[in-house]
Amino acid sequence: MKKGILIALLSAMVGGLTSYAVVKTMTNDDVVLVESSAGAAQFRTVSLAQDNWPDFTYAAESAVDAVVYVKVTSTQASQQAPSSIFDFFFGYPQNGAPQQREKVGSGSGVIIREDGYIVTNNHVIDGATKIEVTLNTNQTYPATLVGTDPATDVALLKIDASGLPMIPFGDSDKLRLGEWVIAIGSPYDLRSTITAGIVSAKGRSMPNYSGEFKIESFIQTDAAVNPGNSGGALVDKAGNLVGINTAIISQTGSYTGYSFAVPSNIVKKIAYDLMDFGSVKRAVLGIVMQPIDDKIAEDLKLSSRNGVYINEVSKSGAADQAGIKAGDVLVAIDSTKITTPASVQETVSRFSPGDKAVVTVIRDGKEKQFEVTFKGTSQENGTVADDGTVAFYGASIREASEETLSRYGLKSGVEIVEMGPGKMQEAGATEGFIILYVNDHPVKTPQDVIDIVKKSKRTVFIEGVTPSGRTGYFGFGV
Repeated sequence: MKKGILIALLSAMVGGLTSYAVVKTMTNDDVVLVESSAGAAQFRTVSLAQDNWPDFTYAAESAVDAVVYVKVTSTQASQQAPSSIFDFFFGYPQNGAPQQREKVGSGSGVIIREDGYIVTNNHVIDGATKIEVTLNTNQTYPATLVGTDPATDVALLKIDASGLPMIPFGDSDKLRLGEWVIAIGSPYDLRSTITAGIVSAKGRSMPNYSGEFKIESFIQTDAAVNPGNSGGALVDKAGNLVGINTAIISQTGSYTGYSFAVPSNIVKKIAYDLMDFGSVKRAVLGIVMQPIDDKIAEDLKLSSRNGVYINEVSKSGAADQAGIKAGDVLVAIDSTKITTPASVQETVSRFSPGDKAVVTVIRDGKEKQFEVTFKGTSQENGTVADDGTVAFYGASIREASEETLSRYGLKSGVEIVEMGPGKMQEAGATEGFIILYVNDHPVKTPQDVIDIVKKSKRTVFIEGVTPSGRTGYFGFGV
């Protein structure tokens, strides 16, 4: 009997001590593992501080006034149908001439400075002839377009106002999977709509079939986003801007559980470049890369699939000049670990031409570090490279050689020897094109081209010979 009472007392004491330990543990932020005996199941107790619970009132109330409604007006040409078979074959009458009609669209924007700078999406304002911004207080302002960056789908607007509410930039790198975020925008013209979700993934890219240069490292969330949310804010629980809502994946055009935002660390760099320079000063590493697959990992005896395999290094590019080679595996840029090509794009996009970074690669099974000085997407017009070529709107040009001129039966001309992102590429120029005339003036040297363009006030029109020997033309605005 006494033995039974003693056992009962000991059991009560052990239970009380255990309860006290659990309660005590729950007041801290630690994770506790309790194992009853060897090989038995483990029990985990997690203590969350009060500010970790999903209460969005502070974030919503502090950020909603800095998210604006963006109304965009554009003009489109519409052709009236011919009224008779005669009109169809012999031309439309006067009333069948192309008519200009207005098209109105809308989106959202985020005030990032008190003096009226507003970030939105490039696709929201693309083609706009008139932009208006309406604040949450229903005040409406005409907006001017400061600049755009189609590669990241970011645009910057400016309104003539001061003392405006704004959302401070947060650090999108510190977002964690499963962290709560809220989306604020104007879907379907429902102003200042707030929805909540979690961070579903980071570093996402989406299929791009247009062939355009894109930088994609989206934050994926399950916060409800619909047409009209584009350009709006993705905000963390502290009320910081961690992304600009940009896209959804949907077969219906409406939200189906997936939404994507441009990370704030990319947006911040783009916005301040547009403020300071009117264009984006984009850093370029100068590599062609691919994800690490099983074959590469096996051939190189890699311990993990993190990093990217460098297929090719651009001659005289930043990576080449630093000593990085094709066949290296890039695993880190400064302190940022590289896991995918998207993470390389996101990390490099934060730098400007001339910035330095330490790039870590794996070569022959060993880690090596190289200091890289990033280059730009294109040099200033007239800059002479080490090989004697001259930079011209993203292309490299030089005086055509005697051999090249003889091949085409020409006396003089300027050859396009390399093509990169820029106005020349956008206008349809190709490597091997021989420039003969710029704005109707004959050219013999790259300096002739530069001098003529400097005098041009509106457009540049180039005539010459294509690599196939045919006469070619293209032009662009300056």
